[in-house]
Amino acid sequence: MTAILGDDGLARCPWGLSAPDYIAYHDDEWGRPVRDDLGLYEKLCLEAFQSGLSWLTILRKRENFRAAFHGFDPEKVAAFGPDDVERLMGDASIVRNRAKIEAAIGNARAALDLPGGLAATAWRYADPDSPAYTDMADVPASTDASKALSKELKKHGFRFVGPTTAYALMQACGLVNDHLTGCAFRCGALGGRR
Repeated sequence: MTAILGDDGLARCPWGLSAPDYIAYHDDEWGRPVRDDLGLYEKLCLEAFQSGLSWLTILRKRENFRAAFHGFDPEKVAAFGPDDVERLMGDASIVRNRAKIEAAIGNARAALDLPGGLAATAWRYADPDSPAYTDMADVPASTDASKALSKELKKHGFRFVGPTTAYALMQACGLVNDHLTGCAFRCGALGGRR
């Protein structure tokens, strides 16, 4: 599918028109550069929780995740212990998956131990010259860069960071620009309309 005109006359990536939550996320956030550790850690956690689920489910629970994970502050999450895992497992307002919860805690610890930080690590894999796709069918699920980022993160102890999750992180955080060529939000080198 190519870019589609919305009711407001702006062309968007097709997924960005399927629900009001998606419109806001597509227009205001997806693909815009995130260059701080806290922002990247949050997106990494949310991408991991999304694995096997709809992104819309995660978007609609995002504020609950933020509350449950203390604003995704890696220092606070890294200090979580078994009682916190049980607290999170009992929280029906988030996705209650023990492996993903434990990964979020372990990933906070790993992020704090990364030389230079999570943002610096991720941005080494940015591709300002990523191909411009016309059709959603052409957008890859992973790339050589996402495979390399995944491998580096795993080497440092991260979990739930396979190449597909790494690529979704890269898309969400503006490390690549996957807004379709006909999308009104694809301008500038990385990250859509300003």
